[in-house]
Amino acid sequence: MSDTSTIGDRLVAFINEEVVLDGSTVTHESDLLLSGAVDSLGVIRITQWIEDEVGLVVDPGDVTIENFQTVSRIASYIEATDS
Repeated sequence: MSDTSTIGDRLVAFINEEVVLDGSTVTHESDLLLSGAVDSLGVIRITQWIEDEVGLVVDPGDVTIENFQTVSRIASYIEATDS
C-alpha cells in the first residue's frame, strides 16, 4: 500500500473537490465532523473512496470519531487496518 502521507494527500484532494459542504479548505488536521465540513453522507462517500481507492473494506463499527475526525486519523486507520 502507499504510505500514509500519500493516502492522506489523495484523501484531502478528494474531500476538497467532492465532499466538503461549507466551501472551506480541508487539511490533514481539519476537524471534518465537529466543524460541519463533512456530514453523514460525506462520511459515507469517504468510506466508499477508501474501499474503491485503497481496496480496504471499512467495517461500519470502525466509522467513529476516533478514526474519522481528521484526514490524519483516517490515514492512520487505513495504515493500521491494511497492515
